[in-house]
Amino acid sequence: LNRAFLENKLSDLETEYKDKAVLRPENWGGYLVKPVSIEFWQGRANRLHDRIRYNLHNGNLWKTERLAP
Repeated sequence: LNRAFLENKLSDLETEYKDKAVLRPENWGGYLVKPVSIEFWQGRANRLHDRIRYNLHNGNLWKTERLAP
């Protein structure tokens, strides 16, 4: 798979379900996730990895905090 394949598939499905509800099994379940903090890590060959954390403040404002380097 590659990005172009996925983007084409998404476009096809958006067209197919434009005016229809997407059906799901009766036993379908799931979770509603409401994050208050998200951390991203990007490794680098020189080991100076980037670590950035986003913290939610007052329920609507994300603040960025660099953790490394």
